[in-house]
Amino acid sequence: MKPCIALTKGRLEKQFLEFFQSLDYDITSLVDKGRKLRVETEEFQFVFAKGVDVTTYVEHGIADLGIIGEDILAEFQPDVFNLLPLPFGKCRMALAAEAGINWPERKRIIASKYPGITKEYFRKKGESVDIVKLEGSVELAPILGLADGIVDIVETGTTLRENGLVIKDEFHHYSARCIANRSSLKIKKELLSPVVEAMQKGVSVQ
Repeated sequence: MKPCIALTKGRLEKQFLEFFQSLDYDITSLVDKGRKLRVETEEFQFVFAKGVDVTTYVEHGIADLGIIGEDILAEFQPDVFNLLPLPFGKCRMALAAEAGINWPERKRIIASKYPGITKEYFRKKGESVDIVKLEGSVELAPILGLADGIVDIVETGTTLRENGLVIKDEFHHYSARCIANRSSLKIKKELLSPVVEAMQKGVSVQ
């Protein structure tokens, strides 16, 4: 039986494959997979899914390991083992609003893909806000008048600047994480140990 690794599709997938290749694993079949959502190599099975779905597959034991953004772990808090940080996918959580506009005196409206993180952030500040959950480009919300500000992950800040938004506060720094199914770590220890140790060594030399 081969270990199964679930990868978050998109940018994290590409960054992980570069990292995985640096550990001397062959990623040829993964790069040339086309639209396949499941790929098997000589050593592993890989599945490709959206971030939050990766945590679901790992939590239910469909995948033994998963590569996920730490923001997903913070928001959804799945029952998985947070195994180790990875040297890519670095970003920060930020509160942003339109440049040159003061916060209103009334109760503020904040748009975010992360209502849990947003609620906790304002709770710690002793503030009550109305949260609007969006799935797409939250930068639109202040521009169109849906919200006074947004809470979202930021990497370079380019998207914010191009849409006339400025960062008001940064309050979490995240990276990609390797997560594991709790039972797999015990039952498949011999299978998983080599790849986990390789990733740990790869992290230490970054």
